[in-house]
Amino acid sequence: MSNENNNTISFYETGKGIFSWIFTLDHKRIALLYLYSVATFFLVGATLGILMRLELLSPGSDLMHAKTYNQIFTLHGVIMIFLFIIPSIPAVFGNFFLPIMIGTDDVAFPKLNLLSWWLYIIGAMFALSTLLFGDGPADTGWTFYAPYSVKTGTNVSMAVLAAFILGFSSILTGLNFIVTIHRLRLPGMGWFQMPLFPWALYATSWIQVLATPIIGITLLMIIAERVIGIGLFDPALGGDPILYQHLFWIYSHPAVYIMALPAMGIVSELIPTFSHRTIFGYKAIAYSSMAIAFIGYFVWGHHMFTSGMSGDARVIFSVLTFLVAVPSAIKVFNWVATLYKGSIELKTPMLYALAFIFQFLIGGLTGLVNGALATDIHLHDTYFVVGHFHYVMFGGTGFAFIGALHYWFPKIYGKMYNEKIAKTGFTFLFTGFNILYFTMLILGIKGMPRRYYDYLPEFQPLHVIATVGSWILFTGLIIIIVNLIRSKRKGPAAPRNPWGGVTLEWQVPSPPPLQNFDKKPILSKKGPYDFK
Repeated sequence: MSNENNNTISFYETGKGIFSWIFTLDHKRIALLYLYSVATFFLVGATLGILMRLELLSPGSDLMHAKTYNQIFTLHGVIMIFLFIIPSIPAVFGNFFLPIMIGTDDVAFPKLNLLSWWLYIIGAMFALSTLLFGDGPADTGWTFYAPYSVKTGTNVSMAVLAAFILGFSSILTGLNFIVTIHRLRLPGMGWFQMPLFPWALYATSWIQVLATPIIGITLLMIIAERVIGIGLFDPALGGDPILYQHLFWIYSHPAVYIMALPAMGIVSELIPTFSHRTIFGYKAIAYSSMAIAFIGYFVWGHHMFTSGMSGDARVIFSVLTFLVAVPSAIKVFNWVATLYKGSIELKTPMLYALAFIFQFLIGGLTGLVNGALATDIHLHDTYFVVGHFHYVMFGGTGFAFIGALHYWFPKIYGKMYNEKIAKTGFTFLFTGFNILYFTMLILGIKGMPRRYYDYLPEFQPLHVIATVGSWILFTGLIIIIVNLIRSKRKGPAAPRNPWGGVTLEWQVPSPPPLQNFDKKPILSKKGPYDFK
């Protein structure tokens, strides 16, 4: 096929059949493979969450026994963390739009890009195979805390191996993005002419490359402990379970920023587009992404305030936790300043961006409550932590993911969706989410411990409210998914630039051609957000 044809024919038309997809080297097709994979696992994880909420509708054992409940919430956590939240935005929208937004035709290493998706699928198969082999799925929680993860008879080894393989997928994606941003930017595109979404991906990629090997080694130590009985974490063999907590959270707190930073990058694209204003404080937002990535390495100990750390260490980790909130606040202030006197258009993606700001603020502020030593002693391992975590992860990153899907849907598929139905789905999702998880914050303050499948009758009214919220939330998800699938098949054709965006992806056809650009992209001398 000639290069001229590649510049006019949609990337969908360059090959037919399943093999043209699962062995493709085109970054856009790999992004869609990731999209369909993570969306499938998200629905599986959400269904497990609904089952947990049904069990918690009333005290006592209703649907399942304690062990089954423990296995379900472990599988829910593993799927949502390792198969959805961590890969979702970088692997889907990063893969699809990073090369286009910096003016190149592909990522630096297309074959590694495909390998990262294959590793993702292999890791997912290992996670799901725990349902079939051994004594069922792990019942340890997604953190795999030792020494219980060493002693339980459930299939921890396979679940841990799944997370190990998924870590390699994450490292390859991060490595690819770093080299792509350094080496393949459009000639004339300096660092501060790059949109903020690539900046967020760049910061995230460094965390993926530097932090992920730590969890890989830690998970192999769990397997070695189970298989050989080395005694790294088991006190009965001279091991130290606190060592496991340190090693786990040295990765897993930076991983929170692997999940959150790309979402912040998405919001930094949505706010200026639908405000029709140049982003306020562009350099401050770019630098704050790097600051979050850097400081995020030093705050892991705030997960362990009740584990027996020294008083000095607890004070230091608490101070650092408050420090990492500063660059996050800088982003929020700049987003709000961008909205000020903007010509705001409340399209569906903008609703998700505004919901992100509202919910991420609740998640961040409740995080500071957890980071304060005195309050953490009371709230540690209660439902307050569950509520906080979901406000950051789902209320933040999940909403940003769905907002990005609506924002770039016309560019990916060349079709427009039904705006009215999309807003209806958002309303259900936003309402259900806040009923479900704000109730958990109240439950935690009242003393309801997390991870219990049973509880005292005094907690039932709030559990009923939370469960009803989960039904409303799930209804919103179904509306959103049905609308997007229907629109992909029958929606009206999308123009090149339906939202009036100014970054480079809005200069290419909808959907893009194989080589991304049908004509040379035009860079604005005033920066990436030049709204004339």
